[in-house]
Amino acid sequence: MVYLTRREHFNAAHRLYHPHWSDEQNEAVFGKCANKNYHGHNYNLFVTVKGEPDPNTGIIVNLKDLSKLIQSVITDKLDHKNLNIEVDFLKGIMPSTENIVKAIFNELKPHLKGCELHSIRLFETENNFAEYFGL
Repeated sequence: MVYLTRREHFNAAHRLYHPHWSDEQNEAVFGKCANKNYHGHNYNLFVTVKGEPDPNTGIIVNLKDLSKLIQSVITDKLDHKNLNIEVDFLKGIMPSTENIVKAIFNELKPHLKGCELHSIRLFETENNFAEYFGL
C-alpha cells in the first residue's frame, strides 16, 4: 500500500461559541476564539489517499486531478468564507478544527475514484492541527 498526500490552502473565518452559553462562559472556554466579530486563519489542508500504483502509469491517482477534485468539493466552498454561516456541509456544527477535519473527510470521501481516502490533516496555525482517519 502506498500513501500519497496533496496539500491545498484556504483562508476562512470562524467563531467558537456555544449558543446556549453566556458571553462570559464562551470566553472562559474558547478565549479569543469566541470573538463576536469572528477571526480568521490561513488553513493548510493535507489530503492523504492510499492504493497500489497502476502498473502502467506508476501512480495511484493523477495529482492534478486530485487537486481539482479537492478544490471543487472542498476548498472552493471554504475559501474566504465564514465557516459558521456560509458553508453548507458545516451547518449546525461547531467549526473547531476537530469538527472541520471530520466534515471535510466525510464530504470528500464519496468523490474519490481509484484510490481510498486515508486521512485529512488540517493545520489551523503552524502549531495547531487536527487529523482524521474516518470511522
